[in-house]
Amino acid sequence: MKDEDKTTLFEFPCRFPVKAMGRSSDDFEQIVLDIVLAHAGLWQDEPVRSAPSSEGNFVSITVIIKAQSQQQLDSIYQGLTDCSRVLMAL
Repeated sequence: MKDEDKTTLFEFPCRFPVKAMGRSSDDFEQIVLDIVLAHAGLWQDEPVRSAPSSEGNFVSITVIIKAQSQQQLDSIYQGLTDCSRVLMAL
């Protein structure tokens, strides 16, 4: 077992949902996709899901990825956190 694998409960590779929330705009979904796809491939046959808030001011984007390592997940979340358009990443 690699040292990096000892710090996680996940067994890699695995199916992993990534969710990002931000202000509703025409390009927010693509921004989130660009960040995620820079680090991981999407899980086969899983659609990108978009859900607006009740008043339509915010949107959450959920993508299912094929996670390969904890380091990969950390890179995705760092990229999302560094983006000023992303208000929250789960």
